[in-house]
Amino acid sequence: MKTTLAWLLALPALLAATLAALSVGRFPISATEFWLLITSRGDAVNPAAAAVFWNIRGPRVLAAMLVGAALAGAGAAFQAMFRNPLASPDLLGVSAGASLGAVAGIFLGLPVAGVQGAAFAGGIAAVAGVAALARAVRAEGGDPLLILVLAGIAFGALVGAAISLLKVFADPYNQLPAITFWLLGTLSGVNRADVIAAAPLAILGLVLLVLLRWRLNLLTLGEDEAKSLGVATGRLRAVAISGATLATASVTALAGAVGWIGLVVPHAARMLGGPELSRLIPLSMVLGAAFLLGVDTLARGAARTEVPLGILTAALGTPLFLYLLATAGRRGSA
Repeated sequence: MKTTLAWLLALPALLAATLAALSVGRFPISATEFWLLITSRGDAVNPAAAAVFWNIRGPRVLAAMLVGAALAGAGAAFQAMFRNPLASPDLLGVSAGASLGAVAGIFLGLPVAGVQGAAFAGGIAAVAGVAALARAVRAEGGDPLLILVLAGIAFGALVGAAISLLKVFADPYNQLPAITFWLLGTLSGVNRADVIAAAPLAILGLVLLVLLRWRLNLLTLGEDEAKSLGVATGRLRAVAISGATLATASVTALAGAVGWIGLVVPHAARMLGGPELSRLIPLSMVLGAAFLLGVDTLARGAARTEVPLGILTAALGTPLFLYLLATAGRRGSA
């Protein structure tokens, strides 16, 4: 019953957010025009409206759905794997690495495609570096999960210092504003080619998480319990981390550093549908897509100048997270 109710709330929310995102903007599209466009009768619509719908707003809506679903799904997987409700997709440094790659690309004057490629490569390289560092430290003994998390935190601090150094030496008139805007996250320049480039690896990562969601449940029991049930915990965790990293690096390269979604949305999905990962991961993806669609629609319509996504996700995510914590606390004391 709870699962059915969760999907009855999530799917209409996604549909409503999609319709609003496609219709609302500086060039509004009426309900009649929208219907004619999606029923392949676009020749009866103003050509300007058709161009906005198919070339600008449509790709941006698909990108927002992809980014939100990837970050929320990866966040749910990380929280389960590390048995930590505060875990998020950037726990192992993927977002920090992608940010460093993008900042380096902007600093070197690379084109947009080059910046996106550098961001993706930076995210993958960061997680690989964290894993190698954790493996080297683990040779001395200790909890492997704790070592991996601490290695991610240390690596993230080092990458943050490198980003700050590049900002110091960047051109203050051209490069620095571009770096700052990218680090805050935006979908303003996304086109169809960008979505096509990012979608395959992001979807591959999400498919891996969906296929593994049953086995990931066993990791929540603890390392020893999972091993006693015949689970190769190291291999399972490595594959799941790879899937989450692929999804996160792909969408971070597409939209920049967008925070809070991977932390807050899984908590909301857990309250609606319960902690069972077979439901939680898909539900988190749907809610994440709906949430970022709503935020992006607000970002491009709330003011004359488009507001970066990172600002709005933090402004909306912080009170929502506090509300979820308070609600969970009341349930725990009841």
